[in-house]
Amino acid sequence: MTAAITLSLYISRQFLVAVLAMLAALSGLVALFDFIELLRRAATKPDVTFGLVTEIAALRLPYIAIQLLPFAVLLGGILAFWRLTRSSELIVARAAGVSAWEFLSAPMLCALLLGGVATAAVSPLSSVLLARAEVLDNTYLRVGGGPLALTGGQLWLRQSDRELTPQGVAIIHAQTVHLRGKTLDATEVSVFRLDEADRLLARIEASRATLGPRVWVLENARVIHPDQLPEAPVTMLLKTDLTVSRVQESFASPDTLSVWALPGFIALLDRSGFSSIRHRLHFQALLALPLLAATMALVSAGFSMRPARRGGIGRMIGSGVAAGFALFMVSKLAEEFGQSGAIPVALAAWAPAASGLMLAVALLLHVEDG
Repeated sequence: MTAAITLSLYISRQFLVAVLAMLAALSGLVALFDFIELLRRAATKPDVTFGLVTEIAALRLPYIAIQLLPFAVLLGGILAFWRLTRSSELIVARAAGVSAWEFLSAPMLCALLLGGVATAAVSPLSSVLLARAEVLDNTYLRVGGGPLALTGGQLWLRQSDRELTPQGVAIIHAQTVHLRGKTLDATEVSVFRLDEADRLLARIEASRATLGPRVWVLENARVIHPDQLPEAPVTMLLKTDLTVSRVQESFASPDTLSVWALPGFIALLDRSGFSSIRHRLHFQALLALPLLAATMALVSAGFSMRPARRGGIGRMIGSGVAAGFALFMVSKLAEEFGQSGAIPVALAAWAPAASGLMLAVALLLHVEDG
């Protein structure tokens, strides 16, 4: 038992070192290309300094590392297992009666832990840094109004109307939207107040609306009830669950939100009438990341544990890399289907990892027993 534990610890240490080294190398390489692209875009911006470009590239680095983690596990695992096979260490262990499933349990656990740490700890940090990078990018490098530069400048949203009993909904439409500091100004605003059965109770026409802390301030607002004349214009207050930051976040990338904040934000989007498919898909993908990392560890073992005396090592390693990229393409294809609503979000996020796991188990059964 002690020898088996020692062997597992040794193999897991070799695996972990190789994966971390590969993750650092891949992240550095991709970050370098990202930095070069930022420099190219900044060449026509005289007010953008080299330090600002460096800051944006550095802020994106944790996000890049999370995206590359499955590939780092695959390539690092292939490197580690191939070295152990070439030095005959794994061959001796299997000849001594140690099953491949036994000494692979520790590397698989390491991959699960890496994926769990990436999801639970690194992802919240990367979302904050990526949000800051996108703000700097939108401010200094891109032409446009950022996340509130909507098509035609219009805004549609749906929110709960807590002033109605029982609680109804309010549908808000604004012809133009402008962000000024921490306030959101809208002009030519129409508010449709509906009851729980979606029956129209009243319509509010306002020349201007301002979104403040948990409240809409409607100026020159006329309330129109069905079959009644419009009331005199007044300034009205309409309570809301929305804030300016949440409206911005609803149009920003889901990658800029922490995994811990996503469930509550998805519920808010659903209440407000925004589409939450992208956010739900991103949340499920983060939850599936540990399984995907463990799957990549098993795939790397299945393609790199062939004894060197049989030949074809280069072909086997190349097949492992090709299988990993094929799995990546399948995951992206499933993501596109998930975002279009063609398949359920959970299936789109978990199916690639599950299919890769079945492939890895089949390969290991062939290597171990075939």
